[in-house]
Amino acid sequence: MDKKELAVDCFKRGYSCSQAVFSTFSQELGMEPEMALKTAGAFGGGMARMGETCGAVTGAFMALGLKHGKAHEGDDAAREKTYGLVHEFVTRFQASHGSIRCNTLLDCDMSTPEGRKQARDQKKFDELCPRLVHDASEILEEIL
Repeated sequence: MDKKELAVDCFKRGYSCSQAVFSTFSQELGMEPEMALKTAGAFGGGMARMGETCGAVTGAFMALGLKHGKAHEGDDAAREKTYGLVHEFVTRFQASHGSIRCNTLLDCDMSTPEGRKQARDQKKFDELCPRLVHDASEILEEIL
């Protein structure tokens, strides 16, 4: 399986979109998958089900930061590189999906039980979310 398929498989096994994307790339970037799953655990559903930035997107952001992020005082070039790559990722993801916001992508309010039920009833978690995880992983793999 390639990384896109691994991430989708992880999502289908019950992990959030953020966990699926980040953990798929974490080991090659120096973080054990279990730690990546825990780190990304609060970002699913658009940041803890608040419907904000899609978890597949935040998972990709975390991977970009893990690879390129500023880790030493004065290394502002690393921060600028990371921010530039995040902007590239967002531009490409938005070109395919129109938004990076979970509520907009799913067309329901993830912050309410009714909105989550609507997403389940409309099979968004079965049909749309795996595609978002796949596409985020594909873009991330190309950028990394």
